[in-house]
Amino acid sequence: MPAEERLFSLVLALLSTESGLTKSEILANVQGYRQRYTPGGDNASLERQFERDKDDVRELGIPLETIETPGASGNNQTLRYRIPKGEYDLPLDVRFTPDESALLSLAAMAWREGALSADSRRGLLKVRSAGSEDDGAEHDAEGPSAIGAYAPRLRTRDAAFEPLRSALDRAAAVRFAYITPGHHEARVRELAPLALVQHGGRWMLAAHEFATRSEKNYLLSRIVGPVTQSAVGQHPAPADAGERALAGLDGVWAERTATVHVAPGSDAERRLTRRRDTSSTTDGELVIHHVDPQILAEELAAFGPEVRVVEPEELRQRVVDRLRVLVEDHTGGPDRGTSAAASAEREEASRG
Repeated sequence: MPAEERLFSLVLALLSTESGLTKSEILANVQGYRQRYTPGGDNASLERQFERDKDDVRELGIPLETIETPGASGNNQTLRYRIPKGEYDLPLDVRFTPDESALLSLAAMAWREGALSADSRRGLLKVRSAGSEDDGAEHDAEGPSAIGAYAPRLRTRDAAFEPLRSALDRAAAVRFAYITPGHHEARVRELAPLALVQHGGRWMLAAHEFATRSEKNYLLSRIVGPVTQSAVGQHPAPADAGERALAGLDGVWAERTATVHVAPGSDAERRLTRRRDTSSTTDGELVIHHVDPQILAEELAAFGPEVRVVEPEELRQRVVDRLRVLVEDHTGGPDRGTSAAASAEREEASRG
């Protein structure tokens, strides 16, 4: 279950009780927890997930209260949690029709993959938990509502995202096949996930690699095949792992630059000029930042003749290599493509 759905189920459960629910009652009955709850068993990882979710609910501005049981002061196991409905209700002058509520939910579904801001998530939770007097109505005076026929989803995450997030929640190790930049064959990696972060519009996994005993970042789009878990509960991630991973990526971004010449008025000029931290040289060339040279080479090669790499030479060669492959793919294979690719390389070299 996606985290936002689990949080919604938690908020709804805590709104529906006056006396509050204990942690055990929440884990055993609330959607998103009960599927993994083991009565009388080891639920330590599930309890940690609840603690994180509880913090997330409060960060969203939702008034989550704790109530101590009389005679059991200080006993965390008997603490009861609730959300006072009167403090969370929508203002009296704010009401939504069933279609308006449906449209808000559809918009959230479209952006459910992490693009919603904290304010948007807070508003959505409040609207959904408040409900509507006509929520159960599936038809209006003119027939079936058109809203119910649509359920948009914008999948901005890679297929590996959910199993990796599950492994983080369960403090488990993972195993998957990964294609290293510059290689065509995948190699199996065994890791302890630390954090899932988005940087430069791409999702990455920060993880401790067992083979090298070092921390590395893995691009989710380069993971091929299934992600399997092992050693559940044995590899909890530090609380600040995400912040450290992003800080490290920002450091690499700041250090790695490339100078490119772009055709005036071209799509490349428009796009690369707007790229974060891009600057111009006195000669009118662009200095752009990047984290992964392979990814940047793919992006620049896609602009074709609109871009020429000035430096570094390694990046320039990566772009040329991609152009050579492109020529081969469109000239009947490597035999016929060799001369054409060489011509493309000579043309690229002749431009500076």
